[in-house]
Amino acid sequence: MQGLYLPKKLKMSSLKQFLLQKKYSLIKLTTTATEHLQLTCTINNVSGDFILDTGASNSCVDFKYADYFKLLTEDSKVRAAGAGATNMLTRSSTKNSLNIGNWTYSKFNLVLFDMTHVNQALVEHESEVIHGIIGADILNAGKAIIDYKKKRLYLK
Repeated sequence: MQGLYLPKKLKMSSLKQFLLQKKYSLIKLTTTATEHLQLTCTINNVSGDFILDTGASNSCVDFKYADYFKLLTEDSKVRAAGAGATNMLTRSSTKNSLNIGNWTYSKFNLVLFDMTHVNQALVEHESEVIHGIIGADILNAGKAIIDYKKKRLYLK
């Protein structure tokens, strides 16, 4: 791991203690029926449900939740692709606040697009609808460490 020294004798049972001593915040994750990792986040003081997606370059919110999260949006020339859809129109929103557990990120940027196809797939597999996706932009900013076995996300 780059930037994080793990002693050779570190036992997995003490990973939590080690990271908390290094001032990481612990966020508990749940697993959806589709085996996606899910978490609750607060954007602009409004809570929502998000899938953690290490393969998504940007964090996203569904168009229909722009007002719900108090997002000021503007047109974007960028097109989105993913989860079986391509060339989707997007909007962007800048200078938002994000809280994940005790971890805070200000001046947070979001991409908005129509996530109907994502939520439809989740519902077809008896999973809950989500508001958006937390992507690599946040994981990088928070120097994320994911403990898949214990379903924990650590952010610094």
